[in-house]
Amino acid sequence: MKKVFAALVWAPALSFSALASAQVALYPSGPDEDAAFIRFINATPAPLDVIGQAGQPPLRLETAQPASLLFPVDSTKPVKGSLVSGAHQLALDLKVEPGEFATIVVVPQVAGIQQVAVRETPDDFNGLKASLAFVNVDKSCGDASLRPAGRTADLFKAVPVDSLQRRSINPVNLSVQLVCANVNVGAPLDLGALKAGERYSVLLVPSATGPRLLSATDTLSH
Repeated sequence: MKKVFAALVWAPALSFSALASAQVALYPSGPDEDAAFIRFINATPAPLDVIGQAGQPPLRLETAQPASLLFPVDSTKPVKGSLVSGAHQLALDLKVEPGEFATIVVVPQVAGIQQVAVRETPDDFNGLKASLAFVNVDKSCGDASLRPAGRTADLFKAVPVDSLQRRSINPVNLSVQLVCANVNVGAPLDLGALKAGERYSVLLVPSATGPRLLSATDTLSH
């Protein structure tokens, strides 16, 4: 876990670098040996406010910049707060284990919003490779696959709903294509130039127009 922690500390933010200076600690962190991490993804069509510890201003995630940084939290205590989007509010009460990385994705529902927690305990780090995760939280695309645009070989194959897969890949320019039920869905998503030693995530989320992809750099908040 310490290797992963070190890698994240030094990884610069890419897709949401403007948020780095604005995002303050949402929660108090515990001892390093008990460190856990949490981040939030706004997959709704409206801004999302994440309300953490008392006295801290809400963290706002706009639709154009939907991913927060990874916040260290105390694994000995539950993470509590509220998720607010327009008139809809959800209570957050989640235990994150030592060394665990929890991604909370807020997705639209017919009558409001829903939160989905996807957990990961990274144990791999290769400074010569980029690390890419594929997170599926769209029930309409079970066993989703992801492949390089214009190719037929899958980067990720049959990822179940509410789960993720991660792999190391060469640091190259990459665009990815979503595949549901062996059919290409939507336009390719351009991830840009992946860098060696950095970690990235592609998230499959629901929308009013069907499955869509979001991208984030897995960067630790200071």
